[in-house]
Amino acid sequence: MVKRVWSTLKGSFASSVLAANAVTVFSGMIPVALVKLALPFGAVRRRADRALTALAEGWIAVNGWWMALVQRIRWDVRGLEGLRRKGWYLVSSNHQSWVDILVLQKIFHRRVPFLKFFLKRQLIYVPVMGLAWWALDFPFMRRRTGSRSADLDTARKACEKFRRIPTSVMNFLEGTRFSRAKHDAQQSPYRHLLKPKVGGLATALGAMGERFDALLDVTIVYPEGVPSFWDLLSGRMKAVVVRVRERKIPKDLLGGDYEGDPAFRARIQGFVHDMWTEKDARIEEIVLPLRGRAEA
Repeated sequence: MVKRVWSTLKGSFASSVLAANAVTVFSGMIPVALVKLALPFGAVRRRADRALTALAEGWIAVNGWWMALVQRIRWDVRGLEGLRRKGWYLVSSNHQSWVDILVLQKIFHRRVPFLKFFLKRQLIYVPVMGLAWWALDFPFMRRRTGSRSADLDTARKACEKFRRIPTSVMNFLEGTRFSRAKHDAQQSPYRHLLKPKVGGLATALGAMGERFDALLDVTIVYPEGVPSFWDLLSGRMKAVVVRVRERKIPKDLLGGDYEGDPAFRARIQGFVHDMWTEKDARIEEIVLPLRGRAEA
């Protein structure tokens, strides 16, 4: 009982800090976003983008503070060596929980440029955060039948904006959070992953592929079970394993026509399949010892 009350208190505290942090950063973003909207000139937009990114990075830093305060998470992170804050990166990760976003922001904070996520269009209506994501040029995707052309056009326009300043473009290739029910419904050929959706990645490569220094292939595993967002807030998330692999992007994947060129589509699908197969094996290597201990 005492443990449950203590978790609730920690969760309430973390929620309050998270909300206050968002409101504070949002308030600072409003005038900059209005300038960016009213004066859409190159030099003005570049300065506005830098100011907005600085505010967003401050938000990430405060989130890291309360995460450390409410719990002692065992961070097992490898592969961050050699990354550059002034580089351009295409980032891909498996996706299991909303917690993934805060994990990625924390491990890459001030190591690579600020992460720009592909988001579901419905999220633009989230109070406070929706406008912040819009000001930061996050691409909003419809992700429904019949919207593929509009989604690719949205991704293309967003990536053109990302060419102006160093940026990390984040894409969850699975398109949704993993669950065993979704996995079974898809008849996914992978043990720990859903089938990847390649269109957004192909569009990002087509719009600014030559600008990217590398693709960062991220694998996230929660050894004690996938946490909910409340688990993170209330201090019940105990451990996370993250592996980052920096991959060179093959030149034959740059500038192709994913929709109209079957040979190019096959190449990029093959590249992603190989990456997903390796990621699936990597996850199995991490979880196998844990499974063995649970069965002992």
